[in-house]
Amino acid sequence: MKREITDILIIGAGPSGMVSASYLHNQGFKIKVVEKSKFPRFSIGESLIPRCMDNFEEAGLLEALKKIGFQKKFGARFIKDNLVGEFDFSKKHGKGWDWTWQVPRADFDNVLAQEVINEGVDILFESEVINVEFKEEFSVTTIKDQNDAISEIQARFIIDSSGFGRVLAKQLNLEAPPQIASHSSIFTHINEKDRPQGKEGELITFEVLETKIWFWYFPFSNGNSSLGFVGPNEWFEKFEGNNEERFRKMLKELKFYSGRFKEHAFLFDPIQVENISKNVTQLHGPGYVLTGNSAEFLDPVFSSGVSFATESGLLASKLATKELSGEQVNWDDEYSSYIKKGVDVFSSYVKEWYTGNLQKIIFHPSPRTDIKEQICAVLAGYVWDETNPFVKKHSRIIKNIVHLIEMEEKDLKKN
Repeated sequence: MKREITDILIIGAGPSGMVSASYLHNQGFKIKVVEKSKFPRFSIGESLIPRCMDNFEEAGLLEALKKIGFQKKFGARFIKDNLVGEFDFSKKHGKGWDWTWQVPRADFDNVLAQEVINEGVDILFESEVINVEFKEEFSVTTIKDQNDAISEIQARFIIDSSGFGRVLAKQLNLEAPPQIASHSSIFTHINEKDRPQGKEGELITFEVLETKIWFWYFPFSNGNSSLGFVGPNEWFEKFEGNNEERFRKMLKELKFYSGRFKEHAFLFDPIQVENISKNVTQLHGPGYVLTGNSAEFLDPVFSSGVSFATESGLLASKLATKELSGEQVNWDDEYSSYIKKGVDVFSSYVKEWYTGNLQKIIFHPSPRTDIKEQICAVLAGYVWDETNPFVKKHSRIIKNIVHLIEMEEKDLKKN
């Protein structure tokens, strides 16, 4: 059986894997990437947040992305009945990027992969990991290509960026109950020839149908738009028929976007994903680390997926560089604790979104400027900046603000 020897094996050619591959290649390591799919391929997670721009830049991938002309994202809008909460990333607490992109992931991921290939990294597409065996100083990964040919890759270290494929999480029995309640999503794309001009046709919008049920609208620069619903699993059971029929019925539930998409053909049959949140018991072990969605995925409501994927991919690469160069690495402190800190901040906001508390703040008719700027920084992905009280006190500050709002409302009623 053919066996190839490399320094680092990366499983998955999505954003996390490509950030890892580019960074490690620039450090002089021999890299091999194994990707199950043929690119370009569809993926969800189309709305980015500004923090990931820092990661693309440090990995050396930002300039290649800038050349493509993806739709720039300067903020986000939330709508519920007649209430509107809008966030502008240029008006946030602290430093950091003021914009990012909303992207068709098939194109976006392919640009990243092709740039990494151009750098000299070998990516083996349409190849599936079927077994991983860890030895004392290396691992042996068995893969099967599109022709069912079997081969092995010997590596000093593995970075699992397989996303929802969750290769090592499954092989090593690392799956754990998710932090967020069981939700599902359903989504499709349309070609929006009659899209409004200007801001209305560029701004991503989340329309809230009920406290735990919401709709997304993401316009892309190629004229297509992404439409999707997220909510508790039981909400989806209300709609009968095939996925297209069910999605059409869901569109009729919208108020702000009522009727806007009824004449549009779907570019593909709506895809439903159940129980979208994921978690693992540990993020690393001897000879491997999990990054991105292969480790944990919270919820799509604040578009944190690609940001955490690139953050963890970049950090994993830096620590792997140290370890393979003979330095001591405390993976618990330097990786797991760091990633967990950011995940915990974001999970507070996701959970409080679904309790309705965060929505009370977002839709407040007269929001305080400093509070809005601090929340905006969190939504932009700067969840490790403890100069922001909405980061440092994330576990209680939302409830405290809502308590003040409710007291204010009681006083108004009295008067």
